[in-house]
Amino acid sequence: MTQRERLIRTLTFDNPDRAPNHELGLWGQTYERWLTEGAPPEALDGGWFDGLDYWAMDRREFLNVNLHMLPPFDYETLEETDRHIVFRDGQGIVHKALKEGTVRGTRPSMDQYLRFAVETPEDFEALKKRYDPTDPARYPQDYDAIVERLETRDHPVCLCVNCAMGIYSNCRVWMGTENLSLAFYDQPRLVHAMMESIADFTIAALERALQDVEIDYFNYFEDFAFKNGPLMSPAVFREFMLPHYQRINAFLRSHGVNIITLDSDGNTEVLIPLFIEAGITGHWPCEIAANMDPVKLSRQYGRDMAFMGGIDKRELAKGKGAIDAEVLGKVPQLLDAGGYIPYVDHTVPPDVSWENFVYYMDLKQRCLEGRPGA
Repeated sequence: MTQRERLIRTLTFDNPDRAPNHELGLWGQTYERWLTEGAPPEALDGGWFDGLDYWAMDRREFLNVNLHMLPPFDYETLEETDRHIVFRDGQGIVHKALKEGTVRGTRPSMDQYLRFAVETPEDFEALKKRYDPTDPARYPQDYDAIVERLETRDHPVCLCVNCAMGIYSNCRVWMGTENLSLAFYDQPRLVHAMMESIADFTIAALERALQDVEIDYFNYFEDFAFKNGPLMSPAVFREFMLPHYQRINAFLRSHGVNIITLDSDGNTEVLIPLFIEAGITGHWPCEIAANMDPVKLSRQYGRDMAFMGGIDKRELAKGKGAIDAEVLGKVPQLLDAGGYIPYVDHTVPPDVSWENFVYYMDLKQRCLEGRPGA
């Protein structure tokens, strides 16, 4: 079975030879720790999403149609001290960021966001000029060669890279979480206009790729939930977001894309019925600290929703006994149920030792091969 067939059959509940071996990656601090503990660079370097050979990961490829702002805002440093920096990034967001403890681009804490590009309808109208779907720069310079190469591939292709777009997440980038939360009630016309524009732009920008390449799946990046639930009610989701998911997903399906996944940390459980109504078929990473239980969710939704992730990163720091309990307590039964790909429920933090991660990866591989007790 090819890697392409394996992923498609897994996510459509169609009896693969085994589920794919995927992982999400590491914190920069984890990378540095593992080097000191003897990890070879080839185990750490490269595209974790694409698939590292060292870990015998299944390969997947991401066709990079750029759905971000073009041109981006000019980067500007507004203030800098020994401890922090205030800057405007390419999305027009003004950050205050802690410099101390940053390793390989991973900060030890989240930035403080001071200002965003959209505060008024006029700001949004100006921002829309950066979202021209016909801009040739949205496609790689070697796009024609990529199309030709992909005609004979045996691995799956996802349309766009991870974190490419989301109906909620684009608006959050433009306005900020707090401002967007208020705008659902205080500026509903603006939010409707933004979300409609996102759908229009996405469909127009992706048309060329979908005509040229047989795409296997598409993913929304949203991150619209926290530990106790989503950042909007189901009623708000239904009014503002559901129609645009349905429109984009109908467009994708008209081009043969039947696997459509959604990435959100936090607890999204009350929204899953709306995901299904929207035409979304898979959800990840099932964050255990937010009480997302993939065993329960798999039983509840059956073949209506595939799940990915769900391995508690906190348990990997505790030792082999905790890893055994975490992996063996859920992965074999989820694999038997189908529609599941096991991996850590986010990037691996630095409290996980190299020894523990190697043990986890070996145990997961045995589960994938149907021999968890070997």
